Amino acid sequence: MEKCFLPVCKEDMIERGWDQVDFVYVSGDAYVDHPSFGPAIITRTLEAHGYRIGIIAQPDYKNPESINVFGEPRLGFFVSAGNMDSMVNHYTVAKKRRKKDAYTPGGEAGKRPDRAVIVYCNLIRQIYKNTPIIVGGIEASLRRLGHYDYWSNKVRRSILLESGADIISYGMGEHSVVEIADALNSGLEVQYVTFIDGTVYKTRDEDSIYDAIRLPDFEDIVADKKAYARSFAIQYRNTDPFAAKRIYECYGGHTYVVQNPPAKPLTEMEMDDTYALPYTREYHPMYEATGGIPALAEIKFSLTSNRGCFGECNFCALTMHQGRIVQARSHESILEEAKVMTEDRDFKGYIHDVGGPTAEFRRPACNKQMTRGACVDKKCLWPKPCPAMVVDHSDYIKLLKEVRSLPGVKKVFVRSGVRFDYLMADPDKSFLKELCKYHVSGQLRVAPEHISDNVLSKMGKPSVNVYNAFIKEFKKINEKMGLKQYVVPYLMSSHPGSTLEDAIALAEYIRDMGYIPEQVQDFYPTPATVSTTMYYTEMDPFTLDPVYVAKNPHEKAMQRALIQYRNPENYELVKEALLKCHREDLIGFGPEYLIPPHKMKNKNTKSKNTKSKNIKNRNSARKK
Repeated sequence: MEKCFLPVCKEDMIERGWDQVDFVYVSGDAYVDHPSFGPAIITRTLEAHGYRIGIIAQPDYKNPESINVFGEPRLGFFVSAGNMDSMVNHYTVAKKRRKKDAYTPGGEAGKRPDRAVIVYCNLIRQIYKNTPIIVGGIEASLRRLGHYDYWSNKVRRSILLESGADIISYGMGEHSVVEIADALNSGLEVQYVTFIDGTVYKTRDEDSIYDAIRLPDFEDIVADKKAYARSFAIQYRNTDPFAAKRIYECYGGHTYVVQNPPAKPLTEMEMDDTYALPYTREYHPMYEATGGIPALAEIKFSLTSNRGCFGECNFCALTMHQGRIVQARSHESILEEAKVMTEDRDFKGYIHDVGGPTAEFRRPACNKQMTRGACVDKKCLWPKPCPAMVVDHSDYIKLLKEVRSLPGVKKVFVRSGVRFDYLMADPDKSFLKELCKYHVSGQLRVAPEHISDNVLSKMGKPSVNVYNAFIKEFKKINEKMGLKQYVVPYLMSSHPGSTLEDAIALAEYIRDMGYIPEQVQDFYPTPATVSTTMYYTEMDPFTLDPVYVAKNPHEKAMQRALIQYRNPENYELVKEALLKCHREDLIGFGPEYLIPPHKMKNKNTKSKNTKSKNIKNRNSARKK
């Protein structure tokens, strides 16, 4: 049977012999039917359970009729901003508008609104006052309760209230969306769909909320940063699907937003079933004339082998979205998808990645997690690896060998994040040897993020000593193999806890390693992370101890410039930072210094200016 796209217009619906769809899925992304795109997974999952789905991708958000393509759905609307949060999609950390959108035809920006979930729901409500609306995806999931919003610099209400939706399906959603659909299909009114794990609902009846923890009221977390921090800590400690309690938040003394415990992780069989659905693995042909969808090119020949992460970096939202319990697909499922890839007309023999949030995680951190859940007040890898953690790379090694042995496959890369602390916790370094020999092409990207233990502790990252040991082991293995390969570190400036002194220490480390990063990530306070809570409250949410936060744009610019201190454009900022911290010992000539006493002329600029002047003189002479 030929795979085909889901209906995108009424003509498609009629061609299938339908007179009405069960659900309309409204997405902020263009329609890409590939399992790396959340909307594709959710719509195909609903289809597999017998529901008729119509897709409205990137509706004209200025025109309510743009969500009326199929008419009123029989059961309701699903709404998502797409694979990315719309605000992160639109703005840099400096709050400047991005010029490209990889999830839009031709990479064109501006095809989706800011706060897309809210806007789309409001469009629907203008036409359909009572039709159920279920919101999901990363944007809705991370705004499910009161949250600090970096772009408006204020605490905002749950997106459930701001959007006028009826239910949030948070997390990955395969379980909860089917249960919601089944409940509505049974004839249950949406206001009574309050019992499904992985959902958030609203009520005015506090007595109906059972076995639950009441969070500080919304008005309290707006008025008091300590109350905000306490609230976040309770939310964070209730992210485990086995141990979490129901939690709820009161608004105005009469409206309650209730978060049910997270949905259970998918089993291996369920993961396999999800990735075996009949995806076309392409963007819809209606985008061909406008240049296709750039985001597909990035992942088209990548394989997702797992989801969830017990690495638990504080600046990452994975704990609040995918959870800490790793779920993995079977080898058979992954190999079958790889075989399909090799038959694609555009496949050149290279599989770009086999991984997930963390490449080598192929099982839960310890044996108790799948029955009793992850520990509430302990991390698996920080500050040191937990003794109960099972460190084993053998399954991943076997998987990589199988994938690279497939006919037509020339090379298999590993481009997902590799947890060097997990790797160093393994006394058997076979995986690192395999990685260096077969799966790296000159450069391996890893994420130490910083080198100051003061900052690393706020990030939930291991001590710099672990990173140094990894670098030493990486070099040793490559020297034995006669390979010239290098580690390219991801580094972050201005994370909570980072002072100018910490930034200078990082600059000195960069000087000693002889590598100047081409890219630097300034800390971006996105919703629902520990680090964002630190940024807003200037305290650790778990201890309530104060945390230094660089919020002044000029200081943030200095911290960023220090990481790229050799860039002539950064000279004045670097010098100012060094003088401010009384580090004149780093100003001078020689390899031990960061910058010279005076800004040096850029030779390339001089040459370019001279060349331009000579051309101008010659043109002037010709005219004469």
